[in-house]
Amino acid sequence: MLSRKKFIQAAGVVGAGLALQPKELFAFADNSFESKRPPVAHRKFTSKAVEEAIKKIKAELPNKELGWLFENCFPNTLDTTVDFEMIDGKPDTYVITGDIDAMWLRDSTAQVWPYLSLMPQDAALQQLIAGVINRQTKCIHKDPYANAFYKDETKVSEWKHSDITDMKPGVHERKWEIDSLCYPIRLAHQYWKLTGDTSPFSAYWKEGIQLTLQTFKEQQRKTDNGPYTFQRTTAWATDGVPLAGYGYPVKPVGLICSIFRPSDDATIYPFLVPSNFFAVVSLKQAAEMVEKIHNDKALATSCRELATEVSNALKQYSTVVHPIKGKVYAFEVNGFGSFNLMDDANVPGLLSLPYLNGVAQNDTIYQNTRRLILSDYNPFFYKGKAGEGIGGPHVGINMIWPLSIIMRGLTSSNETEIKQCIKTLIQTHGDTGFMHESFHKDDPKNFTRKWFAWANTLFGELIYETWLSKPALLKQI
Repeated sequence: MLSRKKFIQAAGVVGAGLALQPKELFAFADNSFESKRPPVAHRKFTSKAVEEAIKKIKAELPNKELGWLFENCFPNTLDTTVDFEMIDGKPDTYVITGDIDAMWLRDSTAQVWPYLSLMPQDAALQQLIAGVINRQTKCIHKDPYANAFYKDETKVSEWKHSDITDMKPGVHERKWEIDSLCYPIRLAHQYWKLTGDTSPFSAYWKEGIQLTLQTFKEQQRKTDNGPYTFQRTTAWATDGVPLAGYGYPVKPVGLICSIFRPSDDATIYPFLVPSNFFAVVSLKQAAEMVEKIHNDKALATSCRELATEVSNALKQYSTVVHPIKGKVYAFEVNGFGSFNLMDDANVPGLLSLPYLNGVAQNDTIYQNTRRLILSDYNPFFYKGKAGEGIGGPHVGINMIWPLSIIMRGLTSSNETEIKQCIKTLIQTHGDTGFMHESFHKDDPKNFTRKWFAWANTLFGELIYETWLSKPALLKQI
């Protein structure tokens, strides 16, 4: 299976050329709005609670195209990407991203996240998600610096000849990203809070938390650069890491280095601000879990101390004063005074900070930042005939990511803004009935990744959460 970038290199960005899923599963739409889901017999997993939610919400949506999109997208992770089995009497769930046969720690959490609140009505769904936690724990033990893994733990990566790093069998890609270790904690904590079930949180899981803490501390780079380096033989500048694979220098100020962004693009300044905010949240959640489930007060204290250190460093180093927008959060900093003002569509990004509980939605600095990154002061904010939204360098200029439009809606309290986000998403699926990685600002049929489950399921989350909190709003669309 070709990687995303290799496939884009080979095929270009036009959506029709990126179809990797069988035609019968992702046929183009027609005016009848027939379901584009796989036939029931071909679905990877069926949840009674998810199916009931789809039926109920779709029936209440007067906009038939919106109902059709919700029906197609919300269950897409379950329909097409999960591989569940019992291993040694424990659930194990491998989750691919879609058109790449590999499991990202980030994506796999995000893909099942919208289903968590439905677990009380569906024991099988709860077991499936427990299996994701167990699989993620195995991945972290294999390599806490890796971001993506294969189910076959002996499989050798396609990148083995191009990547200069400590690549292990079973690892698809070894790009160090802070959020790769935050997302599994986010999933574990929410699962525990909603179910009270501690069965996935064994001593082996706790060792994964210890590895996470160790990795975060190594990447504070207080005494040396740490054990991780990464270089790739490639023409894609955003895949390469300068200075012998360590990245550009940072001043040790307590922040954690993330050599790659959640887009899988290399950072410019390694202190990636939104990911450091995410780490603070995750460390506090981990502390709560290891203390209450394992009674390990020492590990809990270590997690909280690091969270406090990172939080204090963010207060000192994460903000700059913009001449027009005022005090804002930088996207990346280096501790020496250099900063990068922008945002990327992927999560965590600056736009998504309230979604991840990194800052309050009404935080003044966040609101200033939001105004900046949703304007032409953000070099990766695009506005065209098809819509407006944030992109990033990953697939090139003028390509808007639906993730950013969805996240804008999820982090807004303005009903007009939320409605506009949903309307834009309805208008930019490119006649496929699904969300995509990106689409051209002037042409929604010019898109990348026809099968991208994170975007599909997150769109479902936006509609589901809006239906729960603002049902009247959806009836106005």
